Amino acid sequence: MAAEGDVDLDLEVEDNCTGKPAEKPRKHDSGAADLERVTDYAEEKEISSSDLETAMSVIGDRRSREQKAKQEREKELAKVTIKREDVELIMSEMEISRSVAERGLREHMGNVVEALVTLTN
Repeated sequence: MAAEGDVDLDLEVEDNCTGKPAEKPRKHDSGAADLERVTDYAEEKEISSSDLETAMSVIGDRRSREQKAKQEREKELAKVTIKREDVELIMSEMEISRSVAERGLREHMGNVVEALVTLTN
């Protein structure tokens, strides 16, 4: 019985009373299954110790050759004569350290213009 001022409300009750959202259709389930099939074919391989030793020796040889080449390059650069005034000019103009200025000059055989161009780029 409703009083004169009461209003009857018709509330629709949802079929899903568990409080969980309704399940959406799954579109990408086949992709996960395909991925599992692909990864099932991966084989584990053992690396033999001889292969590992060979690879390590190749890496060691390469490093030693690079180190020797670097030392030879440093010796060649040390032989290049540069002027103190040129070093000071580059240091003041570029606001860089003495070692960087000397290195730039030596790499360009003492040519100040080429060194400055390289250092600005």
